[in-house]
Amino acid sequence: MIRYEQNGETWIVTIDRPDKAGALTRDMLTELADIAEAARDAKLFILTGTGAVFSAGADLDAARAGLAVDPVWERLSTAIASIHGLSIAALNGTVAGGAFGMVLACDLRIAVAEAKFFYPVMKLGFLPQPTDPHRLVALVGSARAKLILMAGQKIKAAEAQTWGLVDQIVAQEDLITTAQTLGADVLSADRLHIAAIKGMMR
Repeated sequence: MIRYEQNGETWIVTIDRPDKAGALTRDMLTELADIAEAARDAKLFILTGTGAVFSAGADLDAARAGLAVDPVWERLSTAIASIHGLSIAALNGTVAGGAFGMVLACDLRIAVAEAKFFYPVMKLGFLPQPTDPHRLVALVGSARAKLILMAGQKIKAAEAQTWGLVDQIVAQEDLITTAQTLGADVLSADRLHIAAIKGMMR
Protein backbone atom coordinates (compact mmCIF):
# COMPACT_ATOMS: atom_id res chain seq x y z
CA MET A 1 0.00 0.00 0.00
CA ILE A 2 3.08 2.21 0.22
CA ARG A 3 5.27 2.24 -2.87
CA TYR A 4 8.51 4.06 -3.37
CA GLU A 5 11.14 4.31 -6.04
CA GLN A 6 14.59 5.80 -5.85
CA ASN A 7 16.05 7.12 -9.07
CA GLY A 8 19.44 8.61 -8.32
CA GLU A 9 18.88 11.56 -5.99
CA THR A 10 15.08 11.51 -6.44
CA TRP A 11 12.72 9.57 -4.18
CA ILE A 12 9.06 9.18 -5.18
CA VAL A 13 6.78 7.82 -2.46
CA THR A 14 3.18 6.82 -3.24
CA ILE A 15 0.26 6.08 -0.94
CA ASP A 16 -1.46 3.39 -3.00
CA ARG A 17 -4.78 2.56 -1.39
CA PRO A 18 -7.40 4.09 -3.70
CA ASP A 19 -10.11 1.64 -2.62
CA LYS A 20 -9.92 3.11 0.91
CA ALA A 21 -9.37 6.76 -0.09
CA GLY A 22 -5.74 6.52 0.92
CA ALA A 23 -6.67 5.88 4.56
CA LEU A 24 -3.61 5.16 6.68
CA THR A 25 -2.96 2.35 9.13
CA ARG A 26 -0.20 2.42 11.72
CA ASP A 27 1.89 0.03 9.63
CA MET A 28 1.57 2.36 6.64
CA LEU A 29 2.55 5.39 8.71
CA THR A 30 5.53 3.54 10.16
CA GLU A 31 6.64 2.55 6.68
CA LEU A 32 6.27 6.13 5.45
CA ALA A 33 8.32 7.39 8.39
CA ASP A 34 11.00 4.74 7.78
CA ILE A 35 11.23 5.79 4.12
CA ALA A 36 11.36 9.51 4.91
CA GLU A 37 14.11 8.94 7.47
CA ALA A 38 16.07 6.88 4.95
CA ALA A 39 15.62 9.69 2.40
CA ARG A 40 17.09 12.35 4.70
CA ASP A 41 19.93 13.06 2.25
CA ALA A 42 17.75 12.97 -0.88
CA LYS A 43 17.97 16.01 -3.12
CA LEU A 44 14.33 15.65 -4.26
CA PHE A 45 11.57 13.89 -2.31
CA ILE A 46 8.11 13.62 -3.90
CA LEU A 47 5.08 12.41 -1.95
CA THR A 48 1.94 11.48 -3.88
CA GLY A 49 -1.06 9.14 -3.96
CA THR A 50 -3.42 7.28 -6.27
CA GLY A 51 -7.09 7.67 -7.09
CA ALA A 52 -9.29 10.67 -6.37
CA VAL A 53 -8.08 11.17 -2.78
CA PHE A 54 -4.50 11.68 -1.61
CA SER A 55 -5.39 10.49 1.89
CA ALA A 56 -8.46 10.61 4.12
CA GLY A 57 -6.22 10.44 7.18
CA ALA A 58 -6.40 7.61 9.68
CA ASP A 59 -8.18 4.40 8.80
CA LEU A 60 -11.40 4.62 10.85
CA ASP A 61 -10.99 1.32 12.67
CA ALA A 62 -7.37 2.13 13.47
CA ALA A 63 -8.32 5.65 14.60
CA ARG A 64 -10.86 4.27 17.06
CA ALA A 65 -8.17 1.92 18.37
CA GLY A 66 -5.88 4.84 19.19
CA LEU A 67 -4.12 5.70 15.94
CA ALA A 68 -5.57 9.22 15.90
CA VAL A 69 -3.31 10.16 18.83
CA ASP A 70 -0.34 7.94 18.02
CA PRO A 71 3.09 9.69 17.97
CA VAL A 72 3.88 8.02 14.64
CA TRP A 73 2.16 10.95 12.87
CA GLU A 74 4.60 13.41 14.40
CA ARG A 75 7.51 11.09 13.68
CA LEU A 76 6.53 11.10 10.00
CA SER A 77 6.11 14.89 9.80
CA THR A 78 9.44 15.43 11.54
CA ALA A 79 11.19 13.03 9.17
CA ILE A 80 9.84 14.84 6.10
CA ALA A 81 10.67 18.28 7.52
CA SER A 82 14.23 17.05 8.20
CA ILE A 83 14.95 16.05 4.59
CA HIS A 84 17.95 18.07 3.43
CA GLY A 85 16.73 18.52 -0.14
CA LEU A 86 13.47 19.79 -1.62
CA SER A 87 10.31 17.94 -0.55
CA ILE A 88 7.17 18.25 -2.65
CA ALA A 89 3.65 16.97 -1.96
CA ALA A 90 2.16 16.16 -5.37
CA LEU A 91 -1.47 15.91 -4.36
CA ASN A 92 -3.64 13.79 -6.63
CA GLY A 93 -6.75 14.62 -4.62
CA THR A 94 -8.26 15.56 -1.28
CA VAL A 95 -6.23 15.78 1.94
CA ALA A 96 -8.05 15.18 5.21
CA GLY A 97 -7.34 14.75 8.89
CA GLY A 98 -3.96 13.52 10.01
CA ALA A 99 -2.71 13.33 6.44
CA PHE A 100 -2.42 17.12 6.65
CA GLY A 101 0.73 16.74 8.75
CA MET A 102 2.93 15.12 6.13
CA VAL A 103 1.67 17.58 3.51
CA LEU A 104 2.39 20.61 5.72
CA ALA A 105 5.87 19.25 6.44
CA CYS A 106 6.78 19.34 2.73
CA ASP A 107 8.54 22.37 1.29
CA LEU A 108 6.07 22.74 -1.60
CA ARG A 109 2.56 21.56 -2.37
CA ILE A 110 1.12 21.11 -5.84
CA ALA A 111 -2.40 19.79 -6.34
CA VAL A 112 -5.07 18.91 -8.86
CA ALA A 113 -7.95 21.35 -9.17
CA GLU A 114 -10.40 18.86 -7.64
CA ALA A 115 -8.50 18.57 -4.35
CA LYS A 116 -10.05 19.75 -1.09
CA PHE A 117 -8.38 20.33 2.27
CA PHE A 118 -9.98 19.77 5.65
CA TYR A 119 -8.87 18.80 9.14
CA PRO A 120 -11.96 18.07 11.29
CA VAL A 121 -10.25 17.75 14.68
CA MET A 122 -12.75 20.01 16.43
CA LYS A 123 -15.70 17.94 15.25
CA LEU A 124 -14.02 14.61 16.02
CA GLY A 125 -12.71 15.60 19.44
CA PHE A 126 -9.00 15.07 18.71
CA LEU A 127 -6.08 17.46 18.91
CA PRO A 128 -4.04 18.06 15.76
CA GLN A 129 -0.48 16.78 15.84
CA PRO A 130 1.76 19.22 17.76
CA THR A 131 3.61 20.82 14.84
CA ASP A 132 0.66 20.94 12.41
CA PRO A 133 -0.96 24.18 13.67
CA HIS A 134 2.38 26.02 13.64
CA ARG A 135 3.15 24.96 10.08
CA LEU A 136 -0.39 25.77 8.97
CA VAL A 137 -0.29 29.25 10.53
CA ALA A 138 3.09 29.89 8.87
CA LEU A 139 1.52 29.18 5.48
CA VAL A 140 -1.95 30.71 5.70
CA GLY A 141 -2.02 32.92 8.79
CA SER A 142 -3.76 32.52 12.14
CA ALA A 143 -7.34 33.33 11.10
CA ARG A 144 -7.36 30.99 8.11
CA ALA A 145 -5.75 28.24 10.17
CA LYS A 146 -8.64 28.66 12.62
CA LEU A 147 -11.13 28.35 9.75
CA ILE A 148 -9.66 24.92 9.05
CA LEU A 149 -8.90 23.64 12.55
CA MET A 150 -11.72 25.26 14.54
CA ALA A 151 -14.50 26.05 12.07
CA GLY A 152 -14.03 22.80 10.15
CA GLN A 153 -14.06 24.44 6.72
CA LYS A 154 -13.32 22.45 3.57
CA ILE A 155 -11.02 24.50 1.37
CA LYS A 156 -10.98 23.92 -2.39
CA ALA A 157 -7.69 23.89 -4.26
CA ALA A 158 -8.18 27.26 -5.96
CA GLU A 159 -8.87 28.96 -2.63
CA ALA A 160 -6.02 27.05 -1.00
CA GLN A 161 -3.71 28.48 -3.64
CA THR A 162 -4.76 32.06 -2.91
CA TRP A 163 -4.15 31.37 0.79
CA GLY A 164 -0.64 29.99 0.20
CA LEU A 165 -1.45 26.43 1.19
CA VAL A 166 -1.06 25.22 -2.41
CA ASP A 167 1.77 26.53 -4.59
CA GLN A 168 0.57 25.37 -8.01
CA ILE A 169 -2.53 23.71 -9.47
CA VAL A 170 -1.71 21.20 -12.19
CA ALA A 171 -3.44 18.50 -14.21
CA GLN A 172 -3.45 15.00 -12.76
CA GLU A 173 -1.25 13.63 -15.54
CA ASP A 174 1.32 16.37 -14.96
CA LEU A 175 1.76 16.04 -11.19
CA ILE A 176 5.00 14.07 -11.13
CA THR A 177 6.61 15.76 -14.12
CA THR A 178 5.80 19.16 -12.61
CA ALA A 179 7.35 18.12 -9.30
CA GLN A 180 10.44 16.87 -11.13
CA THR A 181 10.69 20.14 -13.05
CA LEU A 182 10.45 22.12 -9.82
CA GLY A 183 13.29 20.02 -8.44
CA ALA A 184 15.57 20.35 -11.48
CA ASP A 185 17.82 23.08 -10.04
CA VAL A 186 18.15 21.22 -6.76
CA LEU A 187 19.11 18.00 -8.51
CA SER A 188 21.92 19.78 -10.34
CA ALA A 189 23.25 21.52 -7.22
CA ASP A 190 25.83 20.51 -4.64
CA ARG A 191 24.40 19.09 -1.41
CA LEU A 192 26.12 21.69 0.77
CA HIS A 193 24.68 24.48 -1.37
CA ILE A 194 21.19 22.98 -1.09
CA ALA A 195 21.49 22.68 2.68
CA ALA A 196 22.81 26.24 3.02
CA ILE A 197 19.94 27.79 1.10
CA LYS A 198 17.29 25.66 2.79
CA GLY A 199 18.83 26.42 6.19
CA MET A 200 18.52 30.16 5.56
CA MET A 201 14.75 29.76 5.21
CA ARG A 202 14.05 27.73 8.34
